[in-house]
Amino acid sequence: MDVGALVGGGVALVVGLLSWTQSRATNRRSDFAAITERLDKEVAAEREQRKLLTSFVLDLMRWVQRVEPDTQAGPPPEPPAALDLTPWRR
Repeated sequence: MDVGALVGGGVALVVGLLSWTQSRATNRRSDFAAITERLDKEVAAEREQRKLLTSFVLDLMRWVQRVEPDTQAGPPPEPPAALDLTPWRR
């Protein structure tokens, strides 16, 4: 065989391997970016729900403190409209 052909084939193989690993690294970076973006959105939504739940619990505690054992209890406060209570409803 011709040495030039072997060298050319070897160089082509090395270049192909390098471009393949580079594209895999790029895909991993884009996958990582997509995953972190999704997690950031989920964490932000979770924080918002926790804030709403905390405010609702504080409203309930204020309502409980106003109600004495010998007084009629008024209606309890309504939860915020944006508070997702589906995990506790059946």
